[in-house]
Amino acid sequence: MQNKVLIRPETEKLFTRALNGEATREIPFWLMRQAGRYLPEYRAVREKAGSFLDLCFNPELAAEVTLQPVARFGMDAAILFSDILVVPYALGQKLSFEAGEGPRLAPQTRLDEVDFESFCAKLAPVFETVKRVRNELAGDKALIGFAGAPWTVACYMIEGRGGNFETARQFALENPAALDALVAKLTEATACYLIKQIAAGADAVQLFDSWAGLVPAAHFARRCIAPVRAIVQKIHAVYPGFPVIGFPRGAGLFYRDYIDDTGVACVGVDQHAPLEKVAACAAGRAAVQGNLDPLALLAGGKTLEAETKRIFDAAGNAPFVFNLGHGVIKETPPAHVAALARLIREFRR
Repeated sequence: MQNKVLIRPETEKLFTRALNGEATREIPFWLMRQAGRYLPEYRAVREKAGSFLDLCFNPELAAEVTLQPVARFGMDAAILFSDILVVPYALGQKLSFEAGEGPRLAPQTRLDEVDFESFCAKLAPVFETVKRVRNELAGDKALIGFAGAPWTVACYMIEGRGGNFETARQFALENPAALDALVAKLTEATACYLIKQIAAGADAVQLFDSWAGLVPAAHFARRCIAPVRAIVQKIHAVYPGFPVIGFPRGAGLFYRDYIDDTGVACVGVDQHAPLEKVAACAAGRAAVQGNLDPLALLAGGKTLEAETKRIFDAAGNAPFVFNLGHGVIKETPPAHVAALARLIREFRR
């Protein structure tokens, strides 16, 4: 593989072996949003915490919910419990989460010079959560840190909320230089944030570009590839070869360019992309991760069994991490996640 990654010396984890380019006989797995509202134990801690942001910035409780799904289902990796919008929050943007409505931000289209001392101080509880989880997590389990990719975070900052981001997309077309300036500062801040997570004990980091599919084709390289490449380079300047997973949801025909040009060790594939074709593009360059439809997990039973087998067949002999094409749907019965875990554990290549 071109993007050879390094593993922490204390253990050789199944998850990091796959990121390192090994087509492991057993398939490692974790699930996006594996710590969340579908779990009754999560809901109990969430009620105790108060607001969603209070939970994100409470290291004891955030560590507890990070570890819950691994304890219940045996995933090969835990992913830090936090949110991609803690970065703009730490940069000074007002942020709240409204029940049933998602995030609300005071819309802004620019950032002043980043005060990294203040930025890191606001995010210190997140780094403490990483330390706590790594200390409590079994040695054969990996810990994934994460951040939002600059394009996706910029969309929320400009729009002030989720949705179809029409205001943000129009701003990007009409004010490309201003968006470049915003993305440049987010790139710098995001790299700093991820490097601090790595220092605290993360074994890999993932960049969520959840709204990559909204970028016009002519601008994909500028908006989704270039910032991720810059972040990977900044991380590797401090931690050479450290594994970065990129998840450009909706990238479609641009998966090949993304793999070739970002330097990620692994590419996450959404459920709308053909896994076998992305795996072929990634061969010798990166591992692949994905891409079970979350609705198949919600359905369970024979549907889940058939779709899981299809994913195994599509992955073939590629270095592979089993995951969903997006996050666990909150109505998913935990029994369905347990059934998926059994299917994955029984499979051998």
